[in-house]
Amino acid sequence: MAGLVSRLYRGEINVDFVGKQKLWYGLSAVLLVISIAGLLVNGLKLGVEFTGGSVFSFKAPTASIEQVRETFTDAGVHPIVQQTNSGWRVTTESLPAEQVTELQKTVAGDFGLNQNDVTLQVIGATWGGQVADKAVIGLIVFMLAIILYLTMAFEWKMALAAIVALIHDLVITAGVYAWSQFEVTPATLLGFLTILGYSLYDAVVVFDMIKEVTAKLGTTSKVTYTQAANDALNHTLIRSLNTTLVAILPVAAILFIGTTLFGAGTLKDLSLALFVGMLVGTYSSLCVATPMLVTLKEREPRYQAIARRLAATGGGAGAKAARQPVAAGAGSGGDKRKKK
Repeated sequence: MAGLVSRLYRGEINVDFVGKQKLWYGLSAVLLVISIAGLLVNGLKLGVEFTGGSVFSFKAPTASIEQVRETFTDAGVHPIVQQTNSGWRVTTESLPAEQVTELQKTVAGDFGLNQNDVTLQVIGATWGGQVADKAVIGLIVFMLAIILYLTMAFEWKMALAAIVALIHDLVITAGVYAWSQFEVTPATLLGFLTILGYSLYDAVVVFDMIKEVTAKLGTTSKVTYTQAANDALNHTLIRSLNTTLVAILPVAAILFIGTTLFGAGTLKDLSLALFVGMLVGTYSSLCVATPMLVTLKEREPRYQAIARRLAATGGGAGAKAARQPVAAGAGSGGDKRKKK
């Protein structure tokens, strides 16, 4: 395993990402079906910020989660009980003002607190609807800005491939939330927008290299667009993996260590979106966006002509020659030493 990683970092391995596009499309189709099924079966568990309700916060170090839940269920409500580093946080559905005040007194009495020690936050469903509407508007504006930027900087086919990859990332991340029933809060939406930006960055790095490499293709080219794009993708592979690894380590620490050991419950909604989104975003930029771009570009007459000519003359040698600089890295230097 160590030898494989070492060869990968030295550029001695050329992965045929584009050639295995059917495998990637099949894997993505399975993930999307599972995610959509989760959204249809379970739906998203929306936080009180979207649905409206009451949030009771208090400190009762000796209380158990069963005792806290029982206090609220005996009052005829359906609570969501969370134990955080700062105490207990109990979310309920929207309740009449009289019932909220009575419940506040009950909680204080059951756990030996003053009524003022039980803080209360009441959120209306109207405000939650406004948050959801603004989130949708922000997502639409973000997508339109991406399409405009990529079309101007590159071309519309790259913009289309990037948008498909972004939607792919969003649906899978939302599916993880549906199956895990993690609460969707405004922090989750922030995480969603963050992973969109991360996925876009990764795709732009790959597309920029593809644009640079394929710009040299002409009527006498020894490689097809597919081979050149795969060559460019391998040039950026280590950069993508390193970026993902460095970015995901602190997120994983928040998700797995912070929420389990330190009770950072308010951060788990954000960290799960970032963790899943970074993994899926790296996968989609390599295995979804690039193969889709190649599929679109290979339909252009100029690249079809190159493919036909190489197929008639035996394009395998050209493809092998094109991969040698990636595998050797400093191959030209080695040739010079031999000549000396």
